[in-house]
Amino acid sequence: MPVKPYAFEDAAFRMFHEEWIRQRGTGTARRIAIVDDGPEEQFLYPEFVLARQVLEARGIEAAIADASHLRHEAGRLTFDGNPIDLVYNRVTDFAFDRPEHKALRDAYRDGAVVVTPNPHNHALLADKRNLSLLSDPAILEAWGLEPTHLAQLSSIPRTILVTPGNANELWKSRKGLFFKPTGGHGGKAVYRGDKVTRGVWAEIERGGYVAQTLVKPSERMISIDEGIQARKMDVRLYTYDGQVLLVAARLYQGQTTNFRSPGGGFAPVFVI
Repeated sequence: MPVKPYAFEDAAFRMFHEEWIRQRGTGTARRIAIVDDGPEEQFLYPEFVLARQVLEARGIEAAIADASHLRHEAGRLTFDGNPIDLVYNRVTDFAFDRPEHKALRDAYRDGAVVVTPNPHNHALLADKRNLSLLSDPAILEAWGLEPTHLAQLSSIPRTILVTPGNANELWKSRKGLFFKPTGGHGGKAVYRGDKVTRGVWAEIERGGYVAQTLVKPSERMISIDEGIQARKMDVRLYTYDGQVLLVAARLYQGQTTNFRSPGGGFAPVFVI
């Protein structure tokens, strides 16, 4: 069945409205800020521009804002002197801990603005410590999960927290592991076990990391400069409320996904 024009845009717009209703109950957001640190310097700045166009085309005022330029005064969050009703949050300081995010943190804490996604969402759904539970069959069985759910979760690579108690054992078996910070993002400060140096390991074993069974990525052959080269590939599902909104792939070289590989970046996915 062909996809209707603007189907994704309509779904994304409904997502923001539903987030407003979940946190406010009635009405609608009149002004939305798409917020990041130095947004114009981000690789995905064009995505912010597209999001602004989608919102404005549907009658919502929208602005792209640097988080450090927000103000929390008189019970309102503002940007350039204008009140903000909802923040589309692209900041990767997931708990709003850094000083430049104080206005955003205080407004969120005080209920002065709807933030999506927000620190609660990240802690509940995206903190990598959750994977240590979701990949442990014994724990899942003790929780009484149905066989169907157990089978679905079995695809998660086994993940455990790095602690002083298991650090020596993990160091010995590091070649079959991948190490990731529990609150990390975008491949930052992640290490493939066979590339870990003693200096890096000193940081990892202090905690704040998970060790995950290494799963080699798929590869695709692409044409670059009149030659055929291999690129690693992953598929990404953009979802909301249990529904898939968009499917995309990313091609790359190196230990982690990135936008620097020649011939790399986002790629379309054809569903057959």
